[in-house]
Amino acid sequence: MEKYFTGNALWGDAFSLEEIKAWYNAEAEAYADLYGLDSVKTYGSHRADIFYGYKHLGKNTVFENVLGIGSSWGYEFLPVIDRIKHLTILESSTQTRSETLGKITPKYMQPNIDGTIDLPDACFDLITCFSVLHHIPNVTFVLNELFRVLKPGGYLLLREPVISMGDWRTARPGLTANERGIPKDYLLKIIEDANMTVVKKSCCSFISSFLIRNGFKHSDKKWYLYIDKFLSNLFAFNVHYHAKNKRQRISPMALFCVLKKPQ
Repeated sequence: MEKYFTGNALWGDAFSLEEIKAWYNAEAEAYADLYGLDSVKTYGSHRADIFYGYKHLGKNTVFENVLGIGSSWGYEFLPVIDRIKHLTILESSTQTRSETLGKITPKYMQPNIDGTIDLPDACFDLITCFSVLHHIPNVTFVLNELFRVLKPGGYLLLREPVISMGDWRTARPGLTANERGIPKDYLLKIIEDANMTVVKKSCCSFISSFLIRNGFKHSDKKWYLYIDKFLSNLFAFNVHYHAKNKRQRISPMALFCVLKKPQ
């Protein structure tokens, strides 16, 4: 297991199909079951999504076809919903789905267990994937599927924890059974190998797990985002995938990337 805790390899990325099936079945409704439907219906990251992602897409850009990965009710799209013509959401949970978002009726698709996406190449102008990949075993394959269905010139907004989130072999309060973070360099290598253009790369969520444990609720206020960005950049050097002491935990916990597929 040491290679996984060092961040040199990603647990689950080389699983067999049977192992992927077991993982999928455990995670499909795990988030809704863990937090309850009323809690999941709240979405407190609109300003952060704008701050780190949407503002880099062009103020007046209209998106013909948009794909949300694990977007549940799709509330993450509300800041740009008036600029979306068609919305598809790939979502494992059958409990967390919206009939309408703004004036749009989203089309929901159940994910294939192996990670393949039953859609043609180059069909989406925008894809969002916010804190979803760390719930998936075969991250490299799934991420390359997202690159495949993205149009040349299209954008992918990606946010993931880049720390281990503790020892995933044992139960952890507030976390599903299998979720684990994705090592920062491992994630960036997948992006580099796919020849995706990194428009913007931002460390964020400075010591967020410590703050939550001590009663500080996540804030989507603009002042908080600026402070978080400053401290995350200041301590970006100290990111350790599986921290061994308190000093190594003084770091940003997540990475937000705005990616663009070359023309």
